[in-house]
Amino acid sequence: MILFAAMALAGGALVGLSRQVNGRLARATTPLVASFWNHLVGFAALALVALVALGWPSGLSGVPPWAWAGGPIGVLFVALGSWLLPRLGAARTALLVIAGQMVSGAALDTLRGAEGMGWRAGGVLLILAGVAVARR
Repeated sequence: MILFAAMALAGGALVGLSRQVNGRLARATTPLVASFWNHLVGFAALALVALVALGWPSGLSGVPPWAWAGGPIGVLFVALGSWLLPRLGAARTALLVIAGQMVSGAALDTLRGAEGMGWRAGGVLLILAGVAVARR
């Protein structure tokens, strides 16, 4: 469990670092250009690693069409982050992104009937209170 928590923390740190790098690129170009290069370079790196480690993928024909929506959603996420970071700052952008992730995650868990709705509601209220405090 500690390893997974450390990996999640490292992933969060990498998101913050990625936003900073893409924010700088967006300042030099535009948020859409920054998002394009982010995804193109990321795709090339991931494709190379995946092909070397796993070989050619199989079973893609059985994937439902809606499952491909993650790509466009990711592009939108990166473009929005690149646009917002220079305008809101790194900490405020990160706080709002995390708040959005937590609220949507809690909503999705509630919709799928996961246990602990009261705890999730309390957590969402705390997150929203934190966003309100950070605005002042």
